[in-house]
Amino acid sequence: MTDATKLILVDQIEPLIHEIRGQKVVFDSGLAALYGVPTKVLNQAIQRNLDRFPPDFRFQVTESEMETLRSQIVTSNVGRGGRR
Repeated sequence: MTDATKLILVDQIEPLIHEIRGQKVVFDSGLAALYGVPTKVLNQAIQRNLDRFPPDFRFQVTESEMETLRSQIVTSNVGRGGRR
């Protein structure tokens, strides 16, 4: 991998990283985009293969955290197509 390729990857991944509860995380939609699959397909694959993922691989954000994230990343309201 060349330095130019690494820069492209960092530029693609860095905007997908958010901080929640002091942890750096990537939302399921961002991870699905990196893999080039729909979010629903990624989540189904994870559900079918839970034994392959460490316990801290995923967690559910609270409604309060979601509201904070919405204001930070300018996600629309759930009723208008925003993430739930």
